[in-house]
Amino acid sequence: MKIEEFQKKFGIIGKSHEIRDLVDITMQVAQSDISVLITGESGVGKEIFAQAIHGSSQRANKELVSVNCGAIPEGILESELFGHKKGSFTGSTEDRKGYFEVADGGTLFLDEIAEMPLTTQVKLLRVLETQEFMRLGSETVTKVDVRIIAATNKNLQREVDSKKFRNDLYFRLKAVTLNIPPLRERRGDILDLTSLFIKNYSNNRRTPPQITHEAEELLINYNWPGNIRELKNVIETSIALNRTGTLDVDSFIPLLTEKRVDDELRNLPVHLNRSAESLDREMIYRALIEIKKDLNDLKQIADKNQSDINNSAINQSMNEVVPLDEVEKRAILNAINFTKYNRRRAAQMLGISERTLYRKLKDYGIE
Repeated sequence: MKIEEFQKKFGIIGKSHEIRDLVDITMQVAQSDISVLITGESGVGKEIFAQAIHGSSQRANKELVSVNCGAIPEGILESELFGHKKGSFTGSTEDRKGYFEVADGGTLFLDEIAEMPLTTQVKLLRVLETQEFMRLGSETVTKVDVRIIAATNKNLQREVDSKKFRNDLYFRLKAVTLNIPPLRERRGDILDLTSLFIKNYSNNRRTPPQITHEAEELLINYNWPGNIRELKNVIETSIALNRTGTLDVDSFIPLLTEKRVDDELRNLPVHLNRSAESLDREMIYRALIEIKKDLNDLKQIADKNQSDINNSAINQSMNEVVPLDEVEKRAILNAINFTKYNRRRAAQMLGISERTLYRKLKDYGIE
């Protein structure tokens, strides 16, 4: 089977070389019974690859049982995995099979494996090595034929170093490791995923909306901390709220969780070498935007302050002459009060250096 055919069969979207390499490895390891560890940030699609491994293996006609180790309370995880005998603990009114027995002959996908308690890790290691375990409260050994695929969004080596994960289990699991890169490291796949989500959500509901070029650039340049899961949610929500049939920049900005994206981003130069896009570039853009906003705010404040000073001078009685140092002192007091004694900002408003402002504050006895 070709890589493209495999991707289409199991719904793996992406033309980037990172995804193609992962698919190639997946196709190779699927036919064996070797344990596979899938790593990657939340939302990158770890379960999709687990399904692909099982679905293209010799166990495909048996169960793929998925277990989120982080979603099951520590006190009952062992019972869920290995089962229990009637009366083995309070509330156990009947014998119950665990996930290992349910997955017998098939595949057990242990998601968020790093959340598994150390005591349960010991028993898991035994099953991996002997394919045997005992239900809680039982004295009989149960044999199973189960392939293990584990996944985590944590650095397991770091967990091992901090004594939160067993070293022997880690090396037993990582016989083959698939590291799925975050979406920001394969931006070339974003538009393909976007098209798929638009098509799937609009299917049998409405005519698929059009998406503007500016909106596509926004999606490509956004950092996607929630990865594919976040992209899918953003696309579906934007369609649900849309009334024009066109998805533009304004359709997406309110839905993005990171506030790095700004309307003014469109007025800044953008490098179109998408493969080289990085967090550093986005941070620079954000800094430029914030500086521009601050300068505009300062200019408006300074203009208003100067206007107030001029009006004050004009409104003075023709018979009254106000000394220049008094006008200057009032201007400094206004700036200091307005900025709540932020001397740096006050100096910027007044168009003088901080050193000059400090000297004048001392001269006028302003504390």
